[in-house]
Amino acid sequence: MRLFAALALLLLAVPAAAQRLVDRVDPFIGTDGTGHTFPGPSLPFGMVQPGPDNAETGWEYTSGYQLRAPKILGFSQNRASGSGIPELGDVLVMPSLTRRADIASRKADEVARPGYYAVRLPDNGVRVELTAGMRTAFHRYRFDRGGRVWVLVDLQHGLTFLSDRQPVLASDARVTRDGVEGVQRRRNWTTRTIAFSLVFDRPVADTIELPPRPGDAAKRYLLGFDLGAGRVLQAKVGLSTVDVAGARRNRASLAGWDFAATRRAAEQAWEQLLARATITAPVPQQRIFYTALYHAFLHPSVVSDVDGRWRGPDGAVRTAPRGLRYSTLSLWDTFRAAHPLYTLLVPERVDDFVQSLIDQAGAKGRLPMWPIWGGETGTMIGEPAIPVIADAWAKGFRGFDGAQALAAMVRTGQEDNRVRAADDVSRSSWAQYERYGYFPFDVAGGEAVSRTLEAGIHDDATARMAAMLGDRATAVRFAERARAWRNLTDPETRLARGRDSRGRWRTPFDPIIPTSPLNNPGDYTEANAWQYSWTPGLFDPPGLIAAMGGPAAFRAKLDRFFFELKPTQGAEYLGQEAMIGQYAHGNEPSHHIAWLYALTDHPWTGQQLVRRIAGEFYRDDPRGIIGNDDCGQMSAWYVFATLGFYPLEPASGRYVLGAPLVSRAVLHLARGRRLSISAPAVDDRQYARDAVLDGRPLGGSVSHRALTKGGTLRFVPSPIAGK
Repeated sequence: MRLFAALALLLLAVPAAAQRLVDRVDPFIGTDGTGHTFPGPSLPFGMVQPGPDNAETGWEYTSGYQLRAPKILGFSQNRASGSGIPELGDVLVMPSLTRRADIASRKADEVARPGYYAVRLPDNGVRVELTAGMRTAFHRYRFDRGGRVWVLVDLQHGLTFLSDRQPVLASDARVTRDGVEGVQRRRNWTTRTIAFSLVFDRPVADTIELPPRPGDAAKRYLLGFDLGAGRVLQAKVGLSTVDVAGARRNRASLAGWDFAATRRAAEQAWEQLLARATITAPVPQQRIFYTALYHAFLHPSVVSDVDGRWRGPDGAVRTAPRGLRYSTLSLWDTFRAAHPLYTLLVPERVDDFVQSLIDQAGAKGRLPMWPIWGGETGTMIGEPAIPVIADAWAKGFRGFDGAQALAAMVRTGQEDNRVRAADDVSRSSWAQYERYGYFPFDVAGGEAVSRTLEAGIHDDATARMAAMLGDRATAVRFAERARAWRNLTDPETRLARGRDSRGRWRTPFDPIIPTSPLNNPGDYTEANAWQYSWTPGLFDPPGLIAAMGGPAAFRAKLDRFFFELKPTQGAEYLGQEAMIGQYAHGNEPSHHIAWLYALTDHPWTGQQLVRRIAGEFYRDDPRGIIGNDDCGQMSAWYVFATLGFYPLEPASGRYVLGAPLVSRAVLHLARGRRLSISAPAVDDRQYARDAVLDGRPLGGSVSHRALTKGGTLRFVPSPIAGK
């Protein structure tokens, strides 16, 4: 029996590299609850994400899908993974044996793997399979019998949160000999153009244009197909931001009708990418890790056509002279860990990510905040594209013009942002910020404290970028401006507190109450004073330690935050979930806070917290992501936690050291380099005191450039004082 037990443990802990890594990915993780991921197929960073839609609207259905929803409306061709607002969901199709008014169906026998999704629709007598190319969705329908079958093509459908207004501004579509093609202008989270070319591998035998429902502004068709003795019908959908010709070319880029070959190619693309990080761990932990990698590499999404054309946020069509252009950038979330992860594991894409940001600044006059499908949503606060650019430059990426990037950063940080209206004060009003030295809550509107603190993130990043480019005057100016957060540090509580235009503190002041755009007036963005007060740790840790009263007081404040304050109940929509004390891992403002313990005399507390967060809030089941994954940010946090280091200051080019969650990991880096990571067993009695890179002690942090040279990173164990 002891022998069998030992064998079982050995099999559980085999290196993931001994298996196909795609077999360790479960796309259903995060699909039940608030993770808001989806199970449909996509290539890494692909333009299309075909998948099932259970609803058109609602916060729970931002990706169109919830595992527990009993019915499927149909299968649309694009979506965002883990976002907090629904968008896309274009060109819904739904097969059925019979012609019915309500063609939605119950679901059974769902299967999801990287690059593949399948489900049986018992009400419709069909099994649906989906796979994808870079710009083309591929469907295969296997009906219970042959003869005449039907496919609904619904062009009114879309994922929307503005359910009180018409999302379709214009729609021009026509049925062709073997499908449907057209172009639409839609308005929801952003205003955008969607062109599509849908073809089947059999000719259309019958067309029924369904009568418009109240509020419809786009057509819905029932297309009939005669399968004869056969039972299989296939379809391909090409999308484009530009025009129908672009959608046709994108569709044609996936040649032929070999579904199995397309599926294999998608799996191979994922296998090659996942293989850039291998870990030694039990199988459940492998599944969590590789699913996190998978989710992190779904976005940003390619938005340029095969000929390089793409439509930008001003509506104009541009052509990329080289490389790819991307959209679906949840920047307020992803600048923290996802983009730093891209610099480490997919460096070949980073220059194009940054160039996409610069090109969008050329189109709109400022860097984007939250772009999707080439359009700008104007969502969230701060200027989160700026630290993404500075981070890339600090790490040695030179595939974009540094001077052009800095000019866009400076302009974005000094010209007022009027995303929604000429009198909009809800975003970046830099004249106001410079006049007062902070955003006064009585003048600036909601989220004034959060906006002030996050201004420091991009002011610091601009200063760093200017310094790297030798522009001393700009560096000094923005470095000074990055100190503005200190004007909102309340000397009584040592927390970030609102002030009005006359310098008076917000009264009454309850640092536990969370606020957001959903319940303003309030001074914080999906968080409270306790959670936002740690924001300067992202760019000015020494200043934050001093503002908290020095090293001892700083650590005591962290201890109180995690261990003495009670979690908030019933405010999940304000980011208050996955909580330890007042730490809320379900939302991004908290993501760096446990790593701040690395700057104290009790680094083991942070390492224990990271292990606890990873163990409690990431699981090997559909509820395994607690909080919106936000285009991979939650997942990227887990990947870094597993590896044992984290980009505490994203624009610095450095990582703070913690302790890995696995005994061994290997990163396969650019130019054939390899970084081997080994770690002791960290528990309640032992922690990782430091790490040694090829024999050189690192002193608590490591540069990106040092890591990417490869070698051996060995974490050094030490007993915890008093244990």
